[in-house]
Amino acid sequence: MEHALYHFLERHQIRHQRFDHPPVYTCEEAARLTPGLPGAECKNLFLCDAKGRQHVLLAVPAAAGVDIKALGELLELKGLRFASPERLQRYLGLTPGAVTLLAALNDSERQVAVVIDQELSRQHAILCHPLVNTSTLALPMEELLRFLDLTGHAPRLVAVPRRQAPSDPL
Repeated sequence: MEHALYHFLERHQIRHQRFDHPPVYTCEEAARLTPGLPGAECKNLFLCDAKGRQHVLLAVPAAAGVDIKALGELLELKGLRFASPERLQRYLGLTPGAVTLLAALNDSERQVAVVIDQELSRQHAILCHPLVNTSTLALPMEELLRFLDLTGHAPRLVAVPRRQAPSDPL
């Protein structure tokens, strides 16, 4: 899988920088083990509707808390929820901890919609796993958007609703 991704990037001359590192499973681990990489850190979520008929690959800034119920309403998807690891493997060929926008390459039947938070879309560059969690690629945003377009996954850019932090007691 990883080799097919690099072949695709080379064939389409998609600019990127690669950084290898120990496996990371969370945004917190990535920030601790790979500080200072040239791009915006993001959190990627694989979601589906209540009936499991529609799937969404979502990218938001790493520190963002997502209000999944409000996002479902915004996207007009009833009962939006986290998809199972089995669905993640079936639709994107990934395991938990390696979710990435670059997995759009694995969705040749175009069954997964890609949604990117507007705040993230305004960044100069973005950090993405190349289908494994032992490397990170830094891609200029315009290159990532071109990649997604080439895979048939032109993203929907939305203001993703944020989960409200609990207020501090007085």
